[in-house]
Amino acid sequence: MFENMTEQEAKTSILELVDEYCEQYHKTKNYENGQRIPYANRVYNKEEMFNLVDSALEFWLTAGRYTAVFEREFSAYLNVNYCSLVNSGSSANLLAFMALTSSMLEDRAIKPGDEVITVAAGFPTTVAPIIQYGAIPVFVDVTIPEYNIDVSLLENAISKKTKAVMIAHTLGNPFDIQSVKNFCDRYNLWLIEDNCDALGARYLINGEEKFTGTIGDIGTSSFYPPHHMTMGEGGAVYTNNALLNKIIRSLRDWGRECSCPSGKDNFCGHRFDKQFGELPLGYDHKYVYSHFGYNLKATDLQAAIGVAQLRKLSSFIEKRRYNFNRLKNKLQCLEEKLILPKSEKNSKPSWFGFLITCKNGIKRNEVIQHLEEKRIQTRMLFAGNLIKHPCFDEMRRVGVGYRVIGELKNTDVIMNDTFWIGVYPGMTDEMIDYMVETIEEAVEL
Repeated sequence: MFENMTEQEAKTSILELVDEYCEQYHKTKNYENGQRIPYANRVYNKEEMFNLVDSALEFWLTAGRYTAVFEREFSAYLNVNYCSLVNSGSSANLLAFMALTSSMLEDRAIKPGDEVITVAAGFPTTVAPIIQYGAIPVFVDVTIPEYNIDVSLLENAISKKTKAVMIAHTLGNPFDIQSVKNFCDRYNLWLIEDNCDALGARYLINGEEKFTGTIGDIGTSSFYPPHHMTMGEGGAVYTNNALLNKIIRSLRDWGRECSCPSGKDNFCGHRFDKQFGELPLGYDHKYVYSHFGYNLKATDLQAAIGVAQLRKLSSFIEKRRYNFNRLKNKLQCLEEKLILPKSEKNSKPSWFGFLITCKNGIKRNEVIQHLEEKRIQTRMLFAGNLIKHPCFDEMRRVGVGYRVIGELKNTDVIMNDTFWIGVYPGMTDEMIDYMVETIEEAVEL
């Protein structure tokens, strides 16, 4: 087939077939009554598949051309100086936290035994790096119906050992960043914004509207399929701080000192002429390690998908907001039985899901079982109360390794009575109306 073609002509021919293939076999089907409604799903077309095959034909595989494009365009979208693509949102949280343990930060570096303020009502990988390093998570309660950190408890959580605050914007609803940022500034604390469920959310702070994830010292994103955009797997860490970026890149790339990208051996121009540690003068800069790091890079195949997805992100976010508002407007008649979500003041959420808390005798398990029987997928607010999980069994037994401020009453309400349903951009009005009707049935049973 390719005998009389140049390589570029052959590649063009293949990519034209990819377009036809995607149109034929990957076209989104219209919703049919009774069809299963997932809480999230991929939304894509031939552009993602075109990029994926284009990258595959190049066969670079590791971080390369598409990675550089994605990091540049994602930084521009968020209006941040630095972005590092990684292999998952969990890895992004790991890098964000571990960056704050670097000796390059001198007396502001987090040490084992130092404390980090967070919440238990969320996803475990916001907290796991803190514990795994040997720092102490300090858990405070959240508010309902915002489902974010209760900022009135921050002063109770502070101690001489506190070094940082690391919390997520819950299901796309920004936390009270103004109060949290003021608190961090007052006590010279680092702020990590876990932005994995809130990409594209905005917050008005000091009179200026900014994207969540860009207001603290470090922000993180996830590109797992249910999220606002996807690479299949993937994540990002971003910051405006040049030193933190240097540390993040080092930790992501095995802990090495050198910043030369893959495939470029002497990008810095000083590969063999510097002194590092107790190594011999001129030791190969590509194999000098300033941190105990990892290999957390994404592949160029993932980045290729991300480049196409990023160009659709704004429309995805607007559709999520539309779906959320339609759900909320239609469910307001049930507010005697269900607590509906509320956006944080001064925020413009980028909704990941629609949270519902049962009250006045309505039992969550009965509601979600009815929804699942009617082919509507539901989810818990992740861990509910993380410290109740088996991973905390040993710490609970010995009574060390974490602190709790107050009683986490709302966190326990979430654990017992809260669930959520999807608002992803592939949802239609018919799907949303069916979910509303089914919820109405469930609370009347």
